[in-house]
Amino acid sequence: MAEPRKTFGPVVLLGLASGVLAAVAGSKHWGTLSSGTYDEATGSYRIDAGQVVATGAAEMPLAGALALVLLACWGVVLVTRGLVRRVVAVLAALTAVALLVTAVVGIITVPDALLGAVEDGGVSTDAITANRTVWPWAALIGAVGSVLAALAAVRLTPSWPEMGARYDSPTGETASVEPEGNLELWRALDEGHDPTESHRPLD
Repeated sequence: MAEPRKTFGPVVLLGLASGVLAAVAGSKHWGTLSSGTYDEATGSYRIDAGQVVATGAAEMPLAGALALVLLACWGVVLVTRGLVRRVVAVLAALTAVALLVTAVVGIITVPDALLGAVEDGGVSTDAITANRTVWPWAALIGAVGSVLAALAAVRLTPSWPEMGARYDSPTGETASVEPEGNLELWRALDEGHDPTESHRPLD
């Protein structure tokens, strides 16, 4: 079994890649219509492929929005630590589950939504079929990967290396040490401390 610290890179990479895939898929059309013709006998126009897609019936913008939230969560996980990092990982897990539900609902409902848009336009759907594109399946893959990565992050964040610790404000321990000798005085000055501060008379 891999050491928990070594899982940091693979888990974050999986989360980011899955989020990007879901974000791209969420910006695409999830369904198309079969080619159509004008029926002179009935006077009905069967819409050509792609003409109803613009109505939004074949789009799932919620999937793209959730994917962007996921990517933002992973960005925060990269630069935070402790309790904040774990809380954000939990938020990422909840968002990933919502993305998974959205992808499944989209796969199920997009064909009927497209045909419903055609019927709302007063066009017969007897000779029209609605087909899914590859993008709902891509969103589903991205959602599953996001769920796995986020759940792993929730479990493993306490053992992950904490980035940014080197940028923390320095403690006052070095300043409390009284410098001795010229070398120590110059070193204290170089570090930004006042070597005479401890020798100032009390008011």
